[in-house]
Amino acid sequence: MKGNKYLIRSAKKRQNRFSVTLVIIVVILLAVVLGVGKYNNRKKLAEYEKQKEQLAAQIESEQERATEIEEYEKYTKTKKYAEEVAKEKLGLVGEDEIIFKSENE
Repeated sequence: MKGNKYLIRSAKKRQNRFSVTLVIIVVILLAVVLGVGKYNNRKKLAEYEKQKEQLAAQIESEQERATEIEEYEKYTKTKKYAEEVAKEKLGLVGEDEIIFKSENE
């Protein structure tokens, strides 16, 4: 009977060592998987922060452009703009202006 108990204890001891070893391996694998996941998440976060900065710069640029367009729109409604267009595109002159032409033209 004593030999039988020794074999049973020995088998249980081996099984316990195997179980503990298996649990340690699983914990290590879980730690590795979580570490890799954390690394990937930090990498993505850095990419998203960079993209956020780029988009903020683009928004600022577009707001400046919108302001310029609004100013140009106001300018196009002025009399000065109408006179410039009439002179440049239509070749018109004001009443008090004198035109000098060379003989070559």
